Amino acid sequence: MIPFRLIAGLALSLAAVTGAQAADAYPARPIRLIATFGPGSSIDIIARLVAKPLAEQLGQPVIVENKPGAGGDLATDIVAKSGKDGYTIGFASAGPITVNPNARSKMPYDPLKDLAPVALVATGPNVILVNPSIPVTNLQELIAYIKANPNKVNYASAGVGTSGHIAGELFQHLSKTEILHVPYKGNSDAITDTLGGRTQMVISGVPPILSFVKSGQLRALAVADAKRSPLLPDVPTVAEAGLPGAESVAWYGIVAPAGTPQAILDRLHDEIVKAVNNPETQEKFAGLGIVPSADSRADFGKRMADEYVRFKELFKQINLVMD
Repeated sequence: MIPFRLIAGLALSLAAVTGAQAADAYPARPIRLIATFGPGSSIDIIARLVAKPLAEQLGQPVIVENKPGAGGDLATDIVAKSGKDGYTIGFASAGPITVNPNARSKMPYDPLKDLAPVALVATGPNVILVNPSIPVTNLQELIAYIKANPNKVNYASAGVGTSGHIAGELFQHLSKTEILHVPYKGNSDAITDTLGGRTQMVISGVPPILSFVKSGQLRALAVADAKRSPLLPDVPTVAEAGLPGAESVAWYGIVAPAGTPQAILDRLHDEIVKAVNNPETQEKFAGLGIVPSADSRADFGKRMADEYVRFKELFKQINLVMD
C-alpha cells in the first residue's frame, strides 16, 4: 500500500509542475484587461499605457475593455466571475476593492476572497478643484464660501466609491461642511460638467485635469497628498491649505480571479513590473503626475487588506452608506 503522505506529496508536486507548464504556455491568446471606468478616466488612461508594452512583452494583444458602472463594481464582478486562467484580468482602484464593500450592504463579490492581487501599478494624489466662477482662490476661502452659501455648491467625482468621492467625504467631515455629491461614470463627464458650471467643484486625479488647470479652465485649490505634485508645484497640499488629515492618494492595480494558478500570477506580475519600468511608460507616468510601483504581489495584497480595514473603521465614524 502506498503511504498517504507519499500520495499527497506526489499530488502537490504534480500541481506545481502543471502550474509551471501553464505559465510557460501562457499566454496563448489575447488577454482582456477590464477597466472599471470609461474612456478618459484615470483608470482608462493608465490601463492603456500599461497594456501597450505588456502586449509587446507577452507577444499577445492586451485588450482594454471599459465596463463602467456601479462605481467599478460591474467590471470587478466580471473579473471575479471569469475563468481562472489569466485571460481576463482587471484594472482596479480602491473603489470596488476597499470602498464599496464597506459602504454597501450587498456586494456581488468579496474582494479579498474572490480576487487575487497581481500588481500595484501606480499611485497618485487627488486634487480639489473648482470652476473659476466660484469666487475663491484657496481651500479656506472655499470652506467659508460653502458655509455662507448652503446648498449652492456641489462636487463631482468619477463615481460612487471612487477615491474622489472618499476625498469629498473626508473634506466635508474635517471642514464641517455639507455639499451634495454628484457621481458620474468616470472622470470625463464629471470634469466636463464642472467646466460647464453644472457642478461647481470636482475632485480628481491629476491626469485628466492637468491641461484644464494650465489653461485656467479649472482652479486647483489643494493636492490631497503629503507633498506637492511636481506637475502642480504652486498648488499647496491639504495640510498646507489648513486641512490636515484630508490626504487621499489613489492607487491603480491589476487583479485576477482568485484561484488563478500561482505561476501565471507571478508571470503577470513580473511582466507588468517590467512594463511599468519601461522608460517610455515611466516618462508618461511622470507627465501624468503618478508614481510607478514595483511592489511585490504580497505587498499589494497587504495594501488592499490594510486599506479595507481602515476604510471599514473610517466609514463607521463618518456614517458613510452608499446603498
